[in-house]
Order: sequence, then structure tokens, then C-alpha cells
Amino acid sequence: MSNNNTIAGWVLAGGIAALGFSILSSKYFHADQHERPEVMGYVIEGVEASGGAADSGPAIETLLQTADAAAGEKVFGKCAACHTINQGGANGIGPNLWATMGKPHGHVAGFAYSDALKSIPGNWDWTSMDAWLTSPRKYAPGTKMTFAGLGKAEDRANLMVYLNSQGSNLPLPAAPVAEEVPVEGSEVPAAAEDDVAEDVAPTVAAEIAPAE
Repeated sequence: MSNNNTIAGWVLAGGIAALGFSILSSKYFHADQHERPEVMGYVIEGVEASGGAADSGPAIETLLQTADAAAGEKVFGKCAACHTINQGGANGIGPNLWATMGKPHGHVAGFAYSDALKSIPGNWDWTSMDAWLTSPRKYAPGTKMTFAGLGKAEDRANLMVYLNSQGSNLPLPAAPVAEEVPVEGSEVPAAAEDDVAEDVAPTVAAEIAPAE
């Protein structure tokens, strides 16, 4: 009888321990499963990372000086599902992009642009196109454009020179002039220059004065 009680006691204790572990583990995993990880496991092409920092590096005007239209044509592959770019090409989900650079926003006749884009004044210049390609939703809040944008400035520069080569041929913007940083020891402080001038002036005057 005592052996049976001992076995029953061990079984009961084991059951209690298992139940407690189950409760603790379920609370742990339930708390974690709804939290967004700090780093996503994979990146989907064409989708912006939430809270991502802006692309840093050379100015877009600098990158345009050496941008490659052939590389830009490859980048345009991301746009080809919605846009054509050949002269006289049909509109798709998006408008035909032939000769777009330099034209007003919403210039393609017969295409149903969003009011958000049509309301933006000005033309598609280098600055506006760069902003649009970076994030259409930020450039024209309420746009029908669903593409998230191009995060790499080099991709945007290459794509823009390709777009420009398709019927537009706008001149490239001037690259920003780099500010020269003086080399240490290459310049004489203004105060020191004044001291040198004061020391030299009496000597020169003495040399050119007529002998008495």
C-alpha cells in the first residue's frame, strides 16, 4: 500500500511540474510571437524598410556625371511591368515614359493621373525626378503609384540618365563644387602678415633712400 502511495505521489509531483513548465513556456512564447524583430529575416525587392535612414553619400548631381544609361536600362526593368518607354508606346498601368524628362507632371494626354501628382507644379527636372524615384508616396502623397522607391542613389542616377536618353536629352546639372580645406601651415595668419609687412617696410625704405 505504501509503495502505491509513493508512486502516486511521484506521479502527482511530476504532473504539477510539467503543468507549471507548460504555463511558463506558453507565456514566454505568446509574449514574443507578436513583437516585430529588430532586423527582418529577408528583404523584399522594391519595398521600403520601415524607419530606414536616407541613403547617404555623394550628391545626386555628382553621381549623374558618371551615371551609366546601360545600367539604368537594367534598373528600368523594375518599372517595365507598369510602363513602356518607346516612342509612341501605349500606356499601361502607368503612362508611357518617352521624353518624360523636362515635361510637366501629368503630361501624357489621355492618362488618368492622380490629382496628387497633377497638382504638383513644375516639370520633371533632375531634382524632382530624384525625389520621385526615392519615394513616390512622399513626393506626391495620395499618388496611385504603388512602387516603394529606389533606395540606392546610384540606381536613381543611372535610371535618370537612361530616361533622359529616351527622347529628352536635358543637359546634366552641374556637380556641386567641393569646398577646399586649407592645408595646415599653408596660410599665414593675417596678424602675422601685418607683422612681416611692418618689419620689411623700414628696411626697404632705407635701401631706396638717397645718400646724404
